[in-house]
Amino acid sequence: MNITTVRAATVVTNSYDGLDLLRPLPVDTLRACGIPAPFTFGQADRVRFCELDVLDHVNNATYLSWFETFRIAYLRARGLGDYSSAESRPALVLKAVSVTFHRPLHLEDVYIVTGRARSYRRTSWTMEYRVYAHGQHCTTGDAVICLMAPDFATRRALPEAYLNVFRDEDGAVSDR
Repeated sequence: MNITTVRAATVVTNSYDGLDLLRPLPVDTLRACGIPAPFTFGQADRVRFCELDVLDHVNNATYLSWFETFRIAYLRARGLGDYSSAESRPALVLKAVSVTFHRPLHLEDVYIVTGRARSYRRTSWTMEYRVYAHGQHCTTGDAVICLMAPDFATRRALPEAYLNVFRDEDGAVSDR
């Protein structure tokens, strides 16, 4: 990994070469790649040709897939669902999502998606996402996610295990 840090603005230049793709990255690796606290969970991947649009950068809709892939890895790593069977998958519904684009990503760019639970209510929580590449913050996203009963029609209260993870590992606050 080639990392240069300038303290004035903490500019990190990094090819991100050598990062394990689609595996949780250690917090010290996230920091070395320019990802600030409070983010403690992230995973790297590489832009594929099928993710590009006619302007030769990542298609806007692709980021939603990246956020979903991240969310599943996050929930697994935090012990909130192992996704090995239908019974072990939490019934989640995406209620709202927003994405703000700061810098484009291109073919073969290695990027890191990071995120955390920022806040929670009785039956839902807000995830905050960020995408970084070459030490630069490229994209910001937010999603409101509802926990549902197996019928996918009835909202279910977030279990204490979820709340503990959101508060203790992400610093999330109650919006109740």
